[in-house]
Amino acid sequence: MTYMQLVTVHLATIIPAIFLGAYLLSQSKGTATHRAIGKLYMSLMVITAGVTLFMPAYVGPQLFNHFGIIHILSFVVFFSVGRALYAARQGDIKTHRKNMVGLYVGGILVAGVFTLSPGRLIHGWLFG
Repeated sequence: MTYMQLVTVHLATIIPAIFLGAYLLSQSKGTATHRAIGKLYMSLMVITAGVTLFMPAYVGPQLFNHFGIIHILSFVVFFSVGRALYAARQGDIKTHRKNMVGLYVGGILVAGVFTLSPGRLIHGWLFG
């Protein structure tokens, strides 16, 4: 895939995840709807994190001429989703909640702030 194709897939997964995650955080927990939307949200987050691993970092220091500091967030997403899913299945709602809130804050809000950094694609699109 080309870089722009990867960006397109990334945006196609992260944009709905932004809204689904906000919905999940604001609505009743434990319902069938919560579980169904939660599975979709987690799937979108894992896909988007996977896609980002194929996108080279163009800002900041690089490892192997590809990975940058922002790629750490991809691994945080994998860990958080796995931990949250395991916790929910074990009935450990406190750990599930902590990981899901952390996933939204770190995987969406913090990463979103990084996209506004000078030299990044979204910064260029928004601020020319």
